[in-house]
Order: sequence, then C-alpha cells, then structure tokens
Amino acid sequence: MRKTFFWLFILSFALLVSCREDEPPNDNGNGENELENLFPAEKDKEFDDGSSIVFPELNKQLIADLELLCKIWGFLKYHHPEVGKGNYNWDYELFRILPGYLQVKNTEERDMALLDWINKYGTIPACPTCVETPSSAYIKPDLLWAENSNMNNALKEKIRDIYQNRHQGEHYYIRIDSSNPEFLHENPHAFYYPDAGFRLLALYRYWNMINYFFPYTYLTDKNWDDILPEYLPLFILANDRLEYETAALQLISEINDTHASFNGGVAVEIARGNYYAPFRVWFIEGKLAVTDYYNLGLMEASGIKIGDVITHINGETIETIIESRKKQYPASNKAAQLRNMSFDLLRSAQNTINIQTEQTGQITIQLYQRNELNLYGSYKVNTNEKCYKLLDDSIFYVTLASIKTEDIPDIRNALNYTKGVIIDIRNYPSTSAIFALLSYFVSASAPYAKFTIGNTNNPGEFTFTPPYIIQSAGEIYQSKLIVIVNEISQSHAEFTAMALRAGNNTTIIGSTTAGADGNVSTINLPGGLQTKISGIGVYYPDGTGTQRVGIVPDVWIEPTIEGIREGRDELLEKAINLVNE
Repeated sequence: MRKTFFWLFILSFALLVSCREDEPPNDNGNGENELENLFPAEKDKEFDDGSSIVFPELNKQLIADLELLCKIWGFLKYHHPEVGKGNYNWDYELFRILPGYLQVKNTEERDMALLDWINKYGTIPACPTCVETPSSAYIKPDLLWAENSNMNNALKEKIRDIYQNRHQGEHYYIRIDSSNPEFLHENPHAFYYPDAGFRLLALYRYWNMINYFFPYTYLTDKNWDDILPEYLPLFILANDRLEYETAALQLISEINDTHASFNGGVAVEIARGNYYAPFRVWFIEGKLAVTDYYNLGLMEASGIKIGDVITHINGETIETIIESRKKQYPASNKAAQLRNMSFDLLRSAQNTINIQTEQTGQITIQLYQRNELNLYGSYKVNTNEKCYKLLDDSIFYVTLASIKTEDIPDIRNALNYTKGVIIDIRNYPSTSAIFALLSYFVSASAPYAKFTIGNTNNPGEFTFTPPYIIQSAGEIYQSKLIVIVNEISQSHAEFTAMALRAGNNTTIIGSTTAGADGNVSTINLPGGLQTKISGIGVYYPDGTGTQRVGIVPDVWIEPTIEGIREGRDELLEKAINLVNE
C-alpha cells in the first residue's frame, strides 16, 4: 500500500510539472528561485490589469502613424536582439510608447519619438553570423515599407542597421517547430472585453505574425499592407465584445486560409445562437439543399424532406445571406467557405426560424438545442464498422475517416485479388496509416511534394525543402486506384491525395478541395481568442501550389439534387464505373 501511494505521488507530481513546463522549479518554497529564473519579459506585470490607453479622435494622419508604429513594433519584435533574448515584454513596451506617440503633432515629432524609443534598447553589436537572403529563397524579406515611407533618413538607417545585425538563434517569441512556426509567450490576455490598448495589440500582433511567418501572403485577395488602414478603426472603435470579436474574425478571414479557425469568440457564439434545425443542409448545384437529418424521427414534424431546396431564411435570399456573412467565415476558396457557412445558416438564438423552399413555400420550423440533436460537422464517422469493404467480388473500398494501423495488412492483401481500389478522402484521415501502402502504387521512386519553410534568423524568408519521395516496393499494384475528394478534403486529406496521385494508375475524382494543406500553427490574441494558420507552404515537386487551389481532380463530378433525393452516392458510383471501364 505504501509503495502504491509512493508511485501515485510521483505520477501526480509529474503531471503537475508537465502542466507547468514553461516555469522553472521553485526550490525554496517561497517563490524567490522561481522569480530569479524568469525572463525579464515574464517579470513585467505593469499592464496586467489593463493598458489605460485612450485614443484621441481618429483621423487620416493618426491612422497612418499607427500603421507605421505597427510595422516598426513588429520589426523590432522579430529582429532586435534584446527583444529576441526575452529582455522585454513586447506587449507592454507598446503601451509604454503609445501615450506619448499619440500626442505627436507632425512627422518630425513622430520620427523623433520613434528614434528615442528604439535607442532606449541600447546599441546593437555587429552580427558576425547574419547572412544575406539566398537568391534561391522562394519568398524574400521585404523592407520596402521602411524605404518607401516618409520617415526621416536617421530612422530608416536605424531600421537598416537592426536588420543587418538582427537577432540570431533561439528567440523568445518565435521558433520553427516541425517545419512550421510556433509563436511563443503570446499571452492571450483573456479579459472579457479587451480595452483599447489590448485591442490595438491584437491587430498589431496578428498583422506581424502573418507578415513574417505566413507562407502565403502573396496569395491573399488583398495586399497585406492595405489591411492596416482598413482595420485600425475597426479595432480601436469596437464598442463592445461582439464588435471586437467580429473585427478579429474578419481580419482572420483576410488571409484566405481554411485553416484559420476561430475559437474563444464568446460573443460571436452567443449571437449565432444555440438552436439548430433538425436537418443538415449543403450547397448542391449552387442551391442550399437538405441532405440529411440529425435525428430522423424529427422529419415528419418539420415538414421538410431530404432533397428540398431552401431559397429564403427569415425573408432573406440565400444569396444575400452569403454575401453579408462571408467575411465571418475564413476560407481558402468558395467551396470551403460555403461548407463552413452551411452549418450555421439554420442556427439561431430563437427556437424557431422561418424558411421558404421550392417545394413547400414559406414554413416555420422548430429548432433544437445542440444537446437535443445528433449533430455532426461535415461528415459522419461510424467507428463500429471497418474502414474497408468489398463493393463486389473485385472492387475494394477504403474510407480514411476511420482507418487504423491494424487495417493495413488486410488492405495490403486486397491488392492481390482486386481489379480496383477506391480510397475515399471526403473526410479527415484518422491516421497516416495509408502511407504504409504508397510504395505499392509506384513503379519507381516518385517525388510527390515539397515545402517552403520560414526562417527565424531572417523573418520573412521562405525556402524550399527537398522533395518528399515515395520509394517503390518493387511490386506494383497494376490495377486502378480511384481517389475521391471534395470540399471536405482538407489539410492532411489533401496531402494524402497528393501522395496517392504519384501512383502509376491513380485517378482522382470529385471537386474542389479545401485548399489548406500542411501543418498548422496556433495564434493567441487578446480577449482569449485563438486562431490557426497554414504554417508551411505546400507544393507539388514542379512548384505548382496547392493553397487555395486544392487538389484538382482528374475527373470532375459533384452530387446532384436528384441524387440526394434518391439517396445515391454519385461520386462513389462514378468511381465504380471508372474501375469497370
């Protein structure tokens, strides 16, 4: 019994330590040793209870000055050696310069305030390890924002000097982990409603993270430099939690990345409501159609059938609703945006909603709370069934939604006696197990992807990795491999499709995938908000990109409303036909 208690104590202690892995041990019990081992940035608590920043009335010049401050603040964060060492809480350094900065009357005073601020952090020693950006870099750092600004020459020279002698090595705020950026020591400042200073900090933090470490800024619909003057008023003038969260959500949507999720938006979630229709809707043939019931027993009461087409919600056309809400649904392309939006279209803070359909006209339907329905997102997963089955005597079907490592021997064995294999990736693969079979689909070593990776020693630089290669097993599966994708296929699903495409006899069918491939990086923003980005650039070996484009099918096919009404899986039918041809 005593031995058991000892090991329980050790386990409990280990769990406690693991939960506080960023904190040094406290040896003397009074916190002194713990405090001594903190970075200076961690000891700075001055603005923990608020920034006390009050903005004057905004005008064109003040917005331009705040835009410049954002760029210099972010440049110093990722380049200045003293910041990189963790000697300053860079969030709070912003709050220290802002009061005086907001009082400057002209560009001369502004530039003097900025020079004094930068000089506060001391003289930067020469950097013997700083190197120029290689000519082979796919994306190169851009300091034109400084050169083309109306800053005085002394300030421009200061920026150049810091860049030439920038921080090298381990950085307090950023590291590249598993090829993608990991943003460190980014306090979420989880106030219920961030004050004006922290709202500005949210914009500054996010804009610079994207500017230096997002591999796809060249693909955004808007020039990233144009974002600041548009969003500065939205963040500064947000009157309540909902306006702040909405501004943040719209900002996040500007990177056009389906990976850009949005968590912690309490007010947004309340506004969207906790009541849902009993059925799932999806965009089919450009129309909003009922495709399934969460609870089949509610079909008769609702008066809506599978295959019905909804044209209006609460008197608004579906097209009008899409246009008004699209900024609140970050996505790489329209297919993924409509996919994400569809889940919330029949969601409300009220327990009824008025809709109009092509079949029934106007009708009021009962909505139900989340816990009353068997809700699911984009697809269902039946974990009680095997991930594979024989569709007939010679066609083998595999869904990656529930594939397990232990399924691989059976799938491998099926390659010996089938005339075709269908791999369904209209889902998110539960594991990477299918990669164990890739070597049986290629007759020779085959490259299938390469990445661009950022560089913390030269923020803004992205260079290509060598191609990822599938080694041949020597014995190739000679029959057809059909891969099914659609807008649900995202990230790991898309990367898997890229790898399968390298096969000798592979045909990919379906429609536009989500266009967000590769590893993700997490970003924390003031107010307890959290989002993600695609952290590495993903390309085919020839340099063709996948971001926003997705995996382009060899054979284009989408569901039809008629097929939905008849309960048919038209993509699977097409896959079977292709095997039998």
